[in-house]
Amino acid sequence: MSENVISVLGGTGAQGGGVVDALLAAGSYKVRVATRNPSSDAANALRARGVEVVKADMLEPSSLKGLYEGAHGAFVVSNFWDPVQGEREEELAVRAVNIARSAGVKHLVWSTLPDVKTISGGRFEVKHFTLKARVDAVVRSAGFDRHTFVEAPFYFQNLLKPLAPQPLPDGGRGWAVPMDPAARVIHAGDITDLGRTVAAAFGAGDALANGSYLAVCGGTYSWDDFVATFRALGHDVRVVRVAPEVYDGFFPNAKEAREMFQYFEAYSYFGPEAAANIAAAKALVPSGFATFSDWARKNIND
Repeated sequence: MSENVISVLGGTGAQGGGVVDALLAAGSYKVRVATRNPSSDAANALRARGVEVVKADMLEPSSLKGLYEGAHGAFVVSNFWDPVQGEREEELAVRAVNIARSAGVKHLVWSTLPDVKTISGGRFEVKHFTLKARVDAVVRSAGFDRHTFVEAPFYFQNLLKPLAPQPLPDGGRGWAVPMDPAARVIHAGDITDLGRTVAAAFGAGDALANGSYLAVCGGTYSWDDFVATFRALGHDVRVVRVAPEVYDGFFPNAKEAREMFQYFEAYSYFGPEAAANIAAAKALVPSGFATFSDWARKNIND
């Protein structure tokens, strides 16, 4: 059975939840999920679906050993926006990767993002991208039999929460953004599609080149594209461009988000390797990924 055990770190979150769903749908894996609270409703719901739930936390290294023990594969994701992880994201992720290797995991799938600081020559940092990218080298050198990198897109779900339409400074509702609203540079997708990609990577074996980068993408969009889809569904929203210094005062961590949007405009979401990495994911998942218009019709209420 150990050949079929896949451990999922972050299995109750947006990315990990989709991974769990896809692994269960495949029907050939025993899924083990880490949670800080094994008695939560989310944990109980997973158990009801046949998932093994263990108490484990990136902040407690000894707990990760139980998560990985006897597992053939592991999906690891970190979260810069978690108030506990925050700027310790790189440190905690490196530790989680190394413990997985020590525990005997054969195939590790690491959820990463482009190295914005390197791509931009230091112009932008965008820590929630760059801190993940710095872990890539650790994954490559750790000595796993197989390792795969998966890159999550700009979630369609972001446009309902946390980036739902807001009151605009001059009236109406929509989005105020520190970039050109017409720039079609945002690689976006339904985050649940990441799960199908991860499950396919675990199932591909040697057919997938070791160390592959798989960028999950339902399409490349501008803010104007998002607005057009919302409006087609009956929502009176619009987008306006604001100065960077104005955007920085909108909410906590606005500077991080502002730099992210400016990076998108200059280099696109997935950066210089976008075309190759998107093609690799599409080749692995030939059924493709949801477009924004298809997703919106199912998920945005009139």
